[in-house]
Amino acid sequence: MSAERPRRVILLGSTGSIGTQALEVIHRNRDRFEVIGLAAGSNRELAHAQADKLGLAHTSVVFGAADAARLVRGSDADVVLNGITGSVGLEPTLAALESGATLALANKESLIVGGELVVGAQQRPHQIVPVDSEHSALAQALMAGAPSEVAKLIVTASGGPFRGRSTESLALVTPREALAHPTWDMGLVVTTNSATLVNKGLEVIEAHLLFGVAFRDIEVTVHPQSVVHSLVEFHDGSTLAQASPPDMRLPIAWGLSWPDRIPGVMPGIDWTTSHTWTFDPLDEVAFPAVSMAKAVGERGETFPAVFNAANEQAVYAFHREEISLPDIIGVIAHVVDAHTPQGMSLEAVLEAERWAREIAEDVISAQRS
Repeated sequence: MSAERPRRVILLGSTGSIGTQALEVIHRNRDRFEVIGLAAGSNRELAHAQADKLGLAHTSVVFGAADAARLVRGSDADVVLNGITGSVGLEPTLAALESGATLALANKESLIVGGELVVGAQQRPHQIVPVDSEHSALAQALMAGAPSEVAKLIVTASGGPFRGRSTESLALVTPREALAHPTWDMGLVVTTNSATLVNKGLEVIEAHLLFGVAFRDIEVTVHPQSVVHSLVEFHDGSTLAQASPPDMRLPIAWGLSWPDRIPGVMPGIDWTTSHTWTFDPLDEVAFPAVSMAKAVGERGETFPAVFNAANEQAVYAFHREEISLPDIIGVIAHVVDAHTPQGMSLEAVLEAERWAREIAEDVISAQRS
């Protein structure tokens, strides 16, 4: 961390969970960070209140993903934290990389749907610093060895609210039950993705893109305690894990300050008490989303964008009680199988998403009739 001046930060999605927690970290470390811009969705009142607390002019607050991208392009930010929800975060992600700023990336969808566009937009190694707890953990553990020494990445999953359930019983769960996550407080789509383990499939694609590790060398293990956030196995047989209480302030702080650490972000694990941590294999019969996502990731191009968009439409249909929870995976499979890529550009990604949502709704309608 430079001693000359605070890092200039733009927060995208400032009124959401990631954004508000980032502001907690920043307010406790005003000597390290200077917020120069905020972007929010529709919560203008909160965004302007955030600006007032920061002493930031309201002209430095924008709303919507398109204006967020313009804010980034017109700035001299050192760090852009993208906490926007959904694939609409793709254009701001590309704008941040093109600006040369470090991208603290909490918007996993933009990396997944953008794929090689995002990876190729990087101007230097480590320009993208992941803020997802799992990928932050992997990035930290990977610092212990050279890329050539990595044998595999092990991404942990809480297992969601239906861990241990059979495929048959999953067909009977309700939307309310799907939102009862045992560890994290998240939005409707992300929490449902945790129930289906689609989120873990997306995270496997994200890990491949971030770290360049082959899909065959990325595994998922179920760890209900959510204390070990991910692990890296090296080719000598050593496995390094990153462990901390389940609190997003830690990966957020590391994303803002990388490669330095901020003291006292949160209390560590209390080693004076007893702990029991378990790790179980993933039930790929009841939860096929991870293997499906790996196959989609292998195909590349706009297939991950189609996977993500079809899933979102199916999740909304599930919460409208039009389809069952396992039907979400069926909708995704149908749409992915019908997809023919038309090149790889921002326009192609956006068109693939539009097409996938339309086809997904057709599939959902057919299942209702």
